[in-house]
This record gives sequence, C-alpha cells and structure tokens, in this order.
Amino acid sequence: MGQFEDMQVFIRVVDAGSISKAAEQLGIAKSAVSRRLVDLESRLGVRLINRTTRISSLTEAGKGFYQRSRKIIDDVAELNVLTNESNSALEGTINLAVPLSFGLAHLAPAIDDFIKLHPKLSININFSDQHINLIEEGIDLAVRIADLKDSSLIARKISPIKTLICASPAYLKKHNTPKTADDLKQHALLYYSLSSSSTWQLKDTQDKQYSINVKAKIIANNGEFLKDMAIAGHGIVMIPTFILWQAIAKGELLPILSQYTTPLLNAYVVYPQTRYLSQRTRMLIDFLVVRFGENPYWDENL
Repeated sequence: MGQFEDMQVFIRVVDAGSISKAAEQLGIAKSAVSRRLVDLESRLGVRLINRTTRISSLTEAGKGFYQRSRKIIDDVAELNVLTNESNSALEGTINLAVPLSFGLAHLAPAIDDFIKLHPKLSININFSDQHINLIEEGIDLAVRIADLKDSSLIARKISPIKTLICASPAYLKKHNTPKTADDLKQHALLYYSLSSSSTWQLKDTQDKQYSINVKAKIIANNGEFLKDMAIAGHGIVMIPTFILWQAIAKGELLPILSQYTTPLLNAYVVYPQTRYLSQRTRMLIDFLVVRFGENPYWDENL
C-alpha cells in the first residue's frame, strides 16, 4: 500500500471511531490497520491518533490531516465518477439501513425494480427501527421516518408520512365509536414503543391541541404487529398509513376521529456529511424520490 491507501485506512478509523471497528468494516485484521497507521505517522513524522483499547481520538495534527485527506479522497472519487459517467452500468455495493415495516412493504419492491435496472449492483440491507450509527456501521444510506432534527446528517425527503387513528368494526361495535379526542381516555389503546412521546398529539379544526396520555393495553415496537392487534379487536391504534392502507381498503379497520389532525412525518434518505456519494447511491436516492413522491400510492384512496 502507498500513502493514498494509508489515508483511506486513516479516514475509516476516524469515521468508525476505533481501529477494531475500522478493521471489521474493511475486512482486514486489526493488526494490519494498526500497522498502516504507524507507517503513515512515521512517514509524516507526527502522531495523528491517540489510541486506547476501546476508542481512538484525533490529535490536533490529526484533525487537520483528516480534513485535507477527506477532501483528496472525495476529489479522486468524484474524478472517477465523472470519468466513467458515460457508462450506464452501475456496479459495487450499496449498504442500506431501513425501517422494518416500511422496508419490507414498500422499499423491498422498489429495490427489486432498481436492481433489475442495474443487475451488476449488490445491496446489503439492515432492517431495523432503531437509529443506528451510520458511520460506525459503514452504512452508505439510511431511510428514516421522523420529524428529522439531526443536523449531523444530510437528508433528502422522499415522501410525506401520514398517520390515522383506526379500530376494527368489531371493536367499535362492542365499545362504541369515540366522538372526541377526550373519549380516547376510556378506550384500549395500542402503543408504538419507539415513539418519541408517550402521548398522542391531536389538533381540532380550531387548531386546539389535545395531548392524550397513552395507557396502553398492548405495547410493541412494530407497527405491523399493532395493526394486526387492532384488526383482531384489541383496541385503537394510531400508526402510519403506509401500514394501514390495505386493511382500510378491505374494511378490516375503520378510520375514526377524522375531524382531528394527526402528526405528519416524512420519510427521508439520510447520509453523513463526510460521506462522498457514489453514482450508484445518488441514482438510488433519485429513484426513491420519483418512486414515492409527494402523493405516495398508499395514500391515493384514503
């Protein structure tokens, strides 16, 4: 390896946060990563990283070298892309992190179509509703459904995400249909445990805000499961329409309290500010934006 490759290893160590994580992502031995860092520091005559058994931190010299190295690596990557732009065949691997329910129901068919367009591509997908650290896990892109406030990430919106309050016809017949937000306090509620709040936020036509403390009968970290429990008559659920749409179309669930506005989220593709986007990742983002858009297919008949 030459200095350029050593710089790439150095950047990976900084981004991953430790030598062991970088070695895991690069698929090489930890000792090989350590040796590359030692060679680089010896060549430069300065210490770049303070190393401990668990984490690594940059020295002042290391901070400046990282910024300049990152720019050089990104410039070379961009040069390679521009040089090969006329070649329409995309190759390589895209590492994705996607939410479980949205990923299986909606991203899976989209990725299927994308791979058919670019058969030389490989896709490595992490299905999880947890927000994993993209840099530490070596993830190129993540799809997140949120009111996104993390300024450390670059985000591009791919679709609005609406929520509805629903229950099964059998549940409503047995327990009566709630007419007001306050009526929800007398009903069995099904709660999504990864929500950022323990309350349901509703707003009426006069813009009056209602906060309903959720005393849940069933708590789960998966929206598909909560939908199934609502269909089975166990209570009232408030989850995104991309989960509910088919159950509503079949009459298995009925929207209620439609006079109230429920929270509006968005689906974003996010990636670290320090990550250079390859042509394949840029094209996947563009594909998803066109695929879903401002009026996603699951909301067309709601």
